[in-house]
Amino acid sequence: MKTLRVYISGAVQGVFFRKFLEEQANKIGVRGFVRNLEDGRVEVVMEGREDKINEMLKACQGQGYSHANVKDIKIEELKYQGFEGFRVTRL
Repeated sequence: MKTLRVYISGAVQGVFFRKFLEEQANKIGVRGFVRNLEDGRVEVVMEGREDKINEMLKACQGQGYSHANVKDIKIEELKYQGFEGFRVTRL
């Protein structure tokens, strides 16, 4: 199992990007959460098998979603968290 924290910047708030990522995570089978940050970025913490994580990273780049304009992605690896499901959260 792999766990990543991903910070996504660009035009990613107010365009239903979190909802898109939640749908993708549930379809792919990745656990964790997504939320808006006060600085305009979106934070995603995802956990799953490496192949599933790689598929989710493609979704984070905005592939398959035309309303968001992803400018930059920063990724950091975390220790296993043991999430159950994937959800949209708030700060």
